[in-house]
Amino acid sequence: MPRRRPAGRNPNVEHESDEPIDIHGAPDPATATPEQARQYNNRSVERVVSMLNVLQESPEPMSLVEIHRSIRMAKATAFRYLWTLEKHRYVERDGDGRYRLGLGFVGMQSRELEVLQDRARPWLERLRDETGETTNLGVLDGTTVRYVEVAESPRPVRMVSVRGTRDPLYCTSLGKAILAQLDDEQVTELLEQIDLKPRTGHTITSSDQFLAELAEVRRQGYALDDRENEEDGRCVAVAILGTRLPAALSVSAPSSRFAMDDVPAVAARLGEVATLLAGDPGHRTEG
Repeated sequence: MPRRRPAGRNPNVEHESDEPIDIHGAPDPATATPEQARQYNNRSVERVVSMLNVLQESPEPMSLVEIHRSIRMAKATAFRYLWTLEKHRYVERDGDGRYRLGLGFVGMQSRELEVLQDRARPWLERLRDETGETTNLGVLDGTTVRYVEVAESPRPVRMVSVRGTRDPLYCTSLGKAILAQLDDEQVTELLEQIDLKPRTGHTITSSDQFLAELAEVRRQGYALDDRENEEDGRCVAVAILGTRLPAALSVSAPSSRFAMDDVPAVAARLGEVATLLAGDPGHRTEG
């Protein structure tokens, strides 16, 4: 026999049974006392945030064991959290079973990113064939730049980027091209979260010098990594304007083969492609 439902209650709506909470009277999380925090803090959410923070701070993908040890969480529990985050694309797992932050953080822009990747892929391949060098599409991902599409050079000696990996913003042409589209206040806030440690003897490690570098990027319309991220690497990048995504295209090669005199012409070609990608979605590889 079916049970009767109380009148006026919608069976498809979850009804809150806890005591009411005055959201306006709740303390500011930034200044709450330990006693206040215990009243409002959610332990499960806190642990997920800790997990995401650990992944954000790690320069390399992390194994399940490394994650559960870092946040002192049972391995089985950590895996369930990671599985759920992976389902929603907030983390990604590579072929070795190691985890990194995923593109779910792009939020409502995720579909736009997928479209941009699809449109950029044939252009990256075309640029690779024209230059003989590795071409990349990168997006801003927290305090790093993430490679979301790569067309690798066929040459035996080449610059190698792996789709899904991240590099620092401050010593890559992709990072500089993207940051040059922000104002100096936004850039300064990001730099405060970054350790400007030298990757090579040419790396910019001063915030003031980096801001001056971005001013030059804005002036000339392209960004250059001249052996700042790799000892024998040179890379030029151009931002993709006209979209909501902080993205850029680049060509990278050994500096011994990619002369400084060739940089402006490659940058101009990147600019042409960036303009097409930011324009009519009907543009493909013709022209």
